[in-house]
Amino acid sequence: MNDSARHILVVDDDDRLRDLLRRYLGEYGFRVSTASSAAEARAALSGLDFDLLVLDLMMPGETGLELTEDLRRGNNAVKALPILLLTAMGEAEDRIAGLEVGADDYLAKPFEPRELVLRIEAILRRGGPKTEDVARVSFGACSFDIERGELQRDGEMVRLTSGEIELLRLFARSPGVTVGRAELLAQSDAGNVRAVDVQITRLRRKIEDDPKEPRHLCTVWGQGYVFWLD
Repeated sequence: MNDSARHILVVDDDDRLRDLLRRYLGEYGFRVSTASSAAEARAALSGLDFDLLVLDLMMPGETGLELTEDLRRGNNAVKALPILLLTAMGEAEDRIAGLEVGADDYLAKPFEPRELVLRIEAILRRGGPKTEDVARVSFGACSFDIERGELQRDGEMVRLTSGEIELLRLFARSPGVTVGRAELLAQSDAGNVRAVDVQITRLRRKIEDDPKEPRHLCTVWGQGYVFWLD
């Protein structure tokens, strides 16, 4: 397992679902630990660092709702830990209750595993490294002015299309975070996912020393793309 992989704690009293999520999220590159109760979750949180908590709402003893509320009242690093609630209780008032106590997102059972992955990625992007306040990023021989949408390579201005500018802005604002093709499609002027891939290919030709072996704009198979500054 990659030591830099995002570490997720899955808390659910259903043994079968817990094991399924551990295997499925692991296939998408996440490092996964599990707990069968709020008590086990607290023990794990006290000894390990996590990037996100996937939490069942209805469990014997302390519920996921109660655990979320208590974690948000804390005064340590766990207070800000992103939380996604999973529950069979999908009514609007149930979702509102979860969000009101501090959950970042809410997914009703049964759910599509791929949707869970997309929601996790979205939460991690919101809480990941931000560069909105940075005017310019540098990578390799390139420098990109995020606000102006201007790319320079070896000190020379490189022409970008409007679609390439928006893609590079999106990547530059979330370096190191995998961005799915669906989000790239929504953020660009591409007409379909294939067109997004074509824009990525063209952008690589402008920023990479070897577009066939990209160093900065890399493919994450089955998920999307990730942008590295180093």
